[in-house]
Amino acid sequence: MYARRFLGCVFILTLLAVASAFAIYQWGGRVLVEQAVPKGHFEPAKAGGGPDYDQAASWVARPDMPDNPAEWRPANDDHVDPTTINARVFYIHPTTYLERDRWNAPLFVGGDTEFRTRIFVQSQASAFNQNARIWAPRYRQAAFGAFLLKSEDAQKALDLAYADVAAAFDEFLRQVPKKSPIILAGHSQGALHLERLLREKVAGTPVAKRVVAAYVVGWPISVKSDLPALGLPACASPDQAGCILSWMTFADPPNADFFHDWEKTKGLNGGERRREEALCTNPISGTSDGMAPPQDNAGTLIPTADMRSATLQAGAIGAHCEKGLLILDGAAPQLGSYVLPGNNYHVYDYALFWGSIRRDAERRLAAWHR
Repeated sequence: MYARRFLGCVFILTLLAVASAFAIYQWGGRVLVEQAVPKGHFEPAKAGGGPDYDQAASWVARPDMPDNPAEWRPANDDHVDPTTINARVFYIHPTTYLERDRWNAPLFVGGDTEFRTRIFVQSQASAFNQNARIWAPRYRQAAFGAFLLKSEDAQKALDLAYADVAAAFDEFLRQVPKKSPIILAGHSQGALHLERLLREKVAGTPVAKRVVAAYVVGWPISVKSDLPALGLPACASPDQAGCILSWMTFADPPNADFFHDWEKTKGLNGGERRREEALCTNPISGTSDGMAPPQDNAGTLIPTADMRSATLQAGAIGAHCEKGLLILDGAAPQLGSYVLPGNNYHVYDYALFWGSIRRDAERRLAAWHR
């Protein structure tokens, strides 16, 4: 059912635009803050009981689940399943809870939140299903209003969400084969939690040697002040394993005013953050600060006219890195009319490069096995 409803309504994209994690840098202004920040103070009890990740119900996607959104493929995808898959993916979805009645979403919300969550798992995590079995946890995500200001309540909401993600990762490691290669992926709020997961659960541990790549997409990483604390280097070449990719997609001319506020914060090692030092990996070329023409893009997800399915279109758009941003080259395909202010394609960070992300994972997994 969810595959037929892929990117299924304008309303969803509109709300996703409002919910973009980049609102933490206050492009939305005071009115947005007043209308969207959760009412009252943070109360963990309002989010309900915590997850039991030993139970399948606590996962949006798991290899043994029926109707698994992570197994979706584009209508014209001609890839076939390989005979064996030994890699595993741990994917963290972005913000999908758009209410303001509490600071953290309950684990089982249902309705539009459930639909949005499955859509993201379907359209993002699915890029890895050719190469790996995918695990995507439910977690008591911070409500989108938690990203609109910096406060004690907002930080507690993010800490609660991360605690669930960390517990899910522990269970993931317990259940997957002990020597299997691991791909880590997230977007927006999910990328923020993945960054912390790399720092606290991966860096300096035996798990780091199992990481094929970490796709920390839609959240800025300072090469000098954040990356050293994450325990893995930036991906400099397409055949490199054990490295980190990150990008934030804009059309030209970009307006990334959020960097002004990001530059006022300290990095994970206490150093200064600067826009020109933000990690930008080109998902088409697989290189840091790379450039790639449209013909090199292995495929963009293009929704059908009725928005009920999607096809994979190769060569639709190119991209290059410039001052910490991934800038689109060529006319952007019609993915929907809800690009964020400043030519920000945050919602489409994965969809624009879905085929290239799959190809990238294939190359890095091959490199990991060598």
